[in-house]
Amino acid sequence: MLKESVQKALNEIKPALEADGGSVELVEVNEQGVVKVRMTGACSGCPMGMQTLKLGIEKQLKQKVPGVTEVVRV
Repeated sequence: MLKESVQKALNEIKPALEADGGSVELVEVNEQGVVKVRMTGACSGCPMGMQTLKLGIEKQLKQKVPGVTEVVRV
């Protein structure tokens, strides 16, 4: 159930990333609430990628999905 909630929240975040030519794909959600994602498109090589990941994606997921503890890039 956690994975489905995370995917739904990511789908809400994606349009903002896609507007800048990037995107994010869900790779895994483990029992500890760690979400693993793959940054794609312009996001994959962007120097601001880590800020987008932590201050954008992680912050949004923690607000929208109880149980998310961290978001990491793979």
